[in-house]
Amino acid sequence: MPEIISSTSNPLIKQIRALRQRKGRQESGLFVVEGIHHVGEAIEAGWRIEALVYAPDQLTSDFGRRLVDEQIQRQGRCAALTSNLFEAVADKDNPQGILAVVHQKKVTLDEITHGHFHSAAALVSPQDPGNLGAILRSLDAVGGEGLFLLDGGVDPFHPACVRASMGTIFWKTVVQASFDDFVKWARKNGCLLVGSSAHAKTDFRMFRNGGQPTILILGSEQKGLSQEQMAMCDETLSLPMRGRVSSLNLAVAAGILMYKIFE
Repeated sequence: MPEIISSTSNPLIKQIRALRQRKGRQESGLFVVEGIHHVGEAIEAGWRIEALVYAPDQLTSDFGRRLVDEQIQRQGRCAALTSNLFEAVADKDNPQGILAVVHQKKVTLDEITHGHFHSAAALVSPQDPGNLGAILRSLDAVGGEGLFLLDGGVDPFHPACVRASMGTIFWKTVVQASFDDFVKWARKNGCLLVGSSAHAKTDFRMFRNGGQPTILILGSEQKGLSQEQMAMCDETLSLPMRGRVSSLNLAVAAGILMYKIFE
């Protein structure tokens, strides 16, 4: 049977609130997944669920209720909240009445080979969690296998990233590393590094994929790739800008480039 929680002072409620902050996620190794679809994807992908939390009066979906029943059958922790309390801990408007506290997965360069990634993307110090989630979603759409996050940046387990990924974060390998270590790994594993820059001389439409493992590298929203980082790429491509704007949103640019580079 699920435990019944009605107080904001309950330790689980305090934990969920703490996980909205990066510090809480880093210290605990946990993060919050909210919504029927996202919770379902986490469970189907085999991520370890610390606790499933729901509001019986709000959770009207048969699929959502089945997720709760299965968690109880597995003897996993399950907590029922009043509607008011659930709305107080939910991160989104009009919550669907279910969220999960999930264990993070951390993957290092030493754990993977090029066989894991025939096509992948790498982001250098991305700052917007929504962009990161959207890029994961586009990566899934083009059949890419994974994503490298280089030199820090936004936390991939930020609630906005998880939400924007539409559950694809649970199916794609995400590796966090330094740029230098990543380049060494890529060279060792025979990967073609394709950078993107407004200063590149080659139009992206001229690129032809020769069939080797390929990784698209994009810089941060504000700075792009540095000259030193561009020099480490085997090829650098640009997107033609015919209007008044000088650049595209990072996630939009990534989607366009991935459809071309990974074709």
